[in-house]
Amino acid sequence: VSSGINAEYGEVMRRFKAKEGRRRVGLVVEKAPARPHYPILNTEGEIVGEVTSGSPSPCTGKNIAMGYVDIGYIKNGTPLQVQVRKKIFPATKVAMPFVPTQYYVEKK
Repeated sequence: VSSGINAEYGEVMRRFKAKEGRRRVGLVVEKAPARPHYPILNTEGEIVGEVTSGSPSPCTGKNIAMGYVDIGYIKNGTPLQVQVRKKIFPATKVAMPFVPTQYYVEKK
């Protein structure tokens, strides 16, 4: 069993180092909230990924989503689109976390 896990891990690391496959990204979607399994499109309308989760964010006042996109679309500020039902809405790739952490850290 462990040799199978090691082989799979090795393949994942090879793809990561070769910059192949998809990466998890954060998106801000205009107008409609994106939901799981909605396609993420590039500006030409080609499918480049899939939404894994999304909802309106009370903290940011925007519709946010996470998803996996092809490696060529992971730069912050990249314009994308999300197909929500049969309509296409503009989206922008943003850095995560969407809201900076503000937890208390005791000073020493």
